[in-house]
Amino acid sequence: MDKFDLLIVGVGGQGVILASDIIGKAAVQEGLPVRSAETHGMAQRGGAVENHVRIGCKYGSLIPAGGADCLMSMEPLEALRFAKYLNTKGLAVINTEKIVPVTVNLGKVPYPELDTIRDTMKGLCAEVKMEDYTALAKKAGAVQALNVVMIGAVSKYLPISQETLKEVIAKSVPPKTVAVNLKAFDLGREA
Repeated sequence: MDKFDLLIVGVGGQGVILASDIIGKAAVQEGLPVRSAETHGMAQRGGAVENHVRIGCKYGSLIPAGGADCLMSMEPLEALRFAKYLNTKGLAVINTEKIVPVTVNLGKVPYPELDTIRDTMKGLCAEVKMEDYTALAKKAGAVQALNVVMIGAVSKYLPISQETLKEVIAKSVPPKTVAVNLKAFDLGREA
């Protein structure tokens, strides 16, 4: 594979930026050209966070609409928000743990059912994987490892070896959390 465009999305505090840093550094370690761009305006207040990671890309750092090979969404509603970026032959990997936005809490709009989100995404791309990746992070030992669980889940599709990804994860997380994060990666890869 000479090119792979990955869009990572979630809300502030879920580790979207660290996930893209890990994947980007792993690509560089394997000698692959990589470009990335992040957007996180109100991220610290639970706002949307998006990060474009383009492996093997010769041009810009932003994935065009309809160009992403994979959408990795750490929150289900965010998958819908960023679905326009997915290629019709692409893959959506979606965490099912909801983080309810303020507008839903205020009763202004309903939060869509997970089945509705799944069915909508299935109509937009070739494959949809929805799992409770947050539960796998808790099983690994820390809910904060959600981003690494999801890196494990998409690792089967990336043009990067799992050994390189695990090596970069071990270098990127606090030393006392390395074992938890490596277990999180394995649980995500097996899901």
